[in-house]
Amino acid sequence: MLKKITFSLCGVILLVLVAATIVEQNYGTEVAINYFYTSPATLLLWAATVCCAVVYMFQCHLQKHLVTLLLHLSFVVILTGALTTHLFGQHGTLHLRFGTSATEFTIKNKGTQQFPFAVALDDFRLTYYAGTQSPMDFVSRLQIVDGSDTLCGIVSMNNVFTYRHYRFYQSTYDSDKQGATFAVSHDPYGIAITYGGYAMLLVCLLLFFVQKQTHFRQLLKRMAGVAVLALLPTLMVDAEPRTLQPALADKLGNLYVYYNERVCPLQTLANDFCMKIYGKNTYRDFTAEQVLAGWLFYYDEWKTEPMIKIKGDNVRRRLGIDGRYACLNDFVGKHGYKLAENIQHSTDKNMRAADEKFNLIAMVCTGSLIKIYPVPDTATQSVAWYSWTDNLPADMSLANWQMIKGSMSYVAQQIAHGQNRAAANGLDQIRNYQQRAATTENLPSDARFAAEQWYNRLHTTKPLAICCMLAGLLLFFCRCYFVCRHQPQPRWLQGVSLGIVASAFALLTALIVLRGFVSGHLPLSNGFETMQCLAWISLLLTLLLCRRFSFALPFGLLLCAMALMVSLMGESNPQITNLMPVLSSPLLSVHVMIIMCAYALLAFMMLNGITALILYAFGRNAEAQITRLYLVSRLLLYPAIFCLTIGIFIGAVWANVSWGRYWGWDPKEVWALITMLVYAAALHTDSLPWFRRPLFFHLFTIIAFFCVLFTYFGVNFVLGGLHGYA
Repeated sequence: MLKKITFSLCGVILLVLVAATIVEQNYGTEVAINYFYTSPATLLLWAATVCCAVVYMFQCHLQKHLVTLLLHLSFVVILTGALTTHLFGQHGTLHLRFGTSATEFTIKNKGTQQFPFAVALDDFRLTYYAGTQSPMDFVSRLQIVDGSDTLCGIVSMNNVFTYRHYRFYQSTYDSDKQGATFAVSHDPYGIAITYGGYAMLLVCLLLFFVQKQTHFRQLLKRMAGVAVLALLPTLMVDAEPRTLQPALADKLGNLYVYYNERVCPLQTLANDFCMKIYGKNTYRDFTAEQVLAGWLFYYDEWKTEPMIKIKGDNVRRRLGIDGRYACLNDFVGKHGYKLAENIQHSTDKNMRAADEKFNLIAMVCTGSLIKIYPVPDTATQSVAWYSWTDNLPADMSLANWQMIKGSMSYVAQQIAHGQNRAAANGLDQIRNYQQRAATTENLPSDARFAAEQWYNRLHTTKPLAICCMLAGLLLFFCRCYFVCRHQPQPRWLQGVSLGIVASAFALLTALIVLRGFVSGHLPLSNGFETMQCLAWISLLLTLLLCRRFSFALPFGLLLCAMALMVSLMGESNPQITNLMPVLSSPLLSVHVMIIMCAYALLAFMMLNGITALILYAFGRNAEAQITRLYLVSRLLLYPAIFCLTIGIFIGAVWANVSWGRYWGWDPKEVWALITMLVYAAALHTDSLPWFRRPLFFHLFTIIAFFCVLFTYFGVNFVLGGLHGYA
């Protein structure tokens, strides 16, 4: 009876959490928090669940397995800390200006709370990424006056200043840079208890794997003896528009440009421009640099080129085209711009996307997007970047003014007269000016600049995804065929499969390493990068599991392909940007990496489940294979759940360091918790014997994976929240 009550209460908690995320989407965060997450009824539900669970653990004599008991009790400690924070913690904001001090801070919906001291803003400054106006960090120096004692503390993103259990976090700053806003937290007991629970959980998880009498070790013993390119359409054309020769176009792409809040090769801008307009980073036989140069120097020929990808029948009808591509001339009719009356109040995203492409081409053709001329600003000790069409500072030298206004016109004239050598010399002069005016401190190093160019050339995610998908499907069906016929897989096929996986792993590793080197941080800061990480981890797990798990090779390729395709869906040509200050934390990288490991393992289990159902439906005497797949999935479940749990709580520590709270009921946090609770049910086979049945367990892994999909994708696209960047 107690078992039914305990697990029923856990089920009710899951339903409450799911309902709360829906309510939050429709009625706002405050309503969800007040009436669901932290309402008296919900707190009572959590308390009842914890009490029943503790009694049930001792009823099951879990004290005989000390590590397992302490692992469960660590969650009790964490929830106790969360309750302490909710009841006694204080969280608010503090706004300070230079020359003023404060003795209180504002608590939302509760007025103000007094400090036992006075605090003043002694200094504030912004630090920028080299050669850009993109903020790298916000740094404040606070002065504390406590009676006769005076001391100073530094606050910046991911650097908390603590005094007498009051924690100050950098939040925002005033537009005139004469003031700043801080998040303030006073929670001396809740954080200590919660962190103690985190530490207890981590130690128990590590000790769990070395225990001898556990289901995990039993599974390892049982498994010890178990050996378990598309044709691209050809574009038929009569004539090609003119552009630069490849060598001269490469020289153009070798210029520095200020783009996307950083300094990078002009080649990167050209790649993004071509991908944005056409959907690929090449057009016909032209490189991205040649496409950019064509629009820049041969506008009259390129404006009739049907290369602007248009989505939506409504937009196509508006432009008067039948196919998927429009030329620039299609946007203009007898009465002017065809999309003008629809854009301002249009809710059609395809209409807005078409208008964006038109404006982007206009910015390239006029040169306003191509900011290749650095101008030092002695007042701020920084560098501002301009195009030749911008208004230049009045105090700059005449020689520099003539260089900026005339050099690209000179290059264009030489190109028009067919003087490619003179044009190349003109581009060399522009690059020399860039290096002289910006200095090496404000430009990326030669190694980083070259690495980005190599990354742009090797950036073959779509072909890699297609190859992995085709190879994975072929190997999967081959493996199923041999299993159903009870025949061993040929060694040569195993060797070819392993070679494909190793090659894909090497290429993806090179892309990730180059991207990380170029960006200056681990590439785990957005959806594209985390999907690439998931693809890389899936291939790594494949190489580790392939000797013991016969389906690992096709599964790894399929999972890699799906992750890469999702990354392309989210961002056709991902831009390498400077990292947001709040994301500049090693805890974020560890958090994302561990979560991606968990998702990869859960995805392997899902594919295992699909394979088992296929074998059950079409195979003869496939019970043994289904059982082996069940054992593999059960074995993977433990590290998957533990990685997911550790990842969630490392994320909580990062949130506490960055934002002043370790749990904020953000939709992504809530759904990660839901996913963990759903999969954790499958660990309790003694209490829930259904999970001992192979077919039931396989079906569960397929259905439960929808929680993973919604946590990663559904939250981003439906619920939103602070994790929208992920």
